[in-house]
Amino acid sequence: MSLDEEFNAAAERVKTMTKRPTDEEFLELYALFKQASMGDNNTNKPGLFDLKAKAKWEWWNKQKGKSQDQAKKEYIAFVERLMSKYA
Repeated sequence: MSLDEEFNAAAERVKTMTKRPTDEEFLELYALFKQASMGDNNTNKPGLFDLKAKAKWEWWNKQKGKSQDQAKKEYIAFVERLMSKYA
């Protein structure tokens, strides 16, 4: 299976979790997914009062400089850890 296929399979598997990860785990998952699928965050930072969007933006921005392939590998490994914890 190629890296892209493994990544897509992990993205589908995460949807089958029966319990929700912690907020930090969810943000890490989101950030790795965005970095893997879109690359570096080049969007404007959300406003001060949009706390959810601001947190997501900040976590994705922490991934800046990481290659998409590296982010895919980290995402796959992170999904595996989450699945063993929450599936």
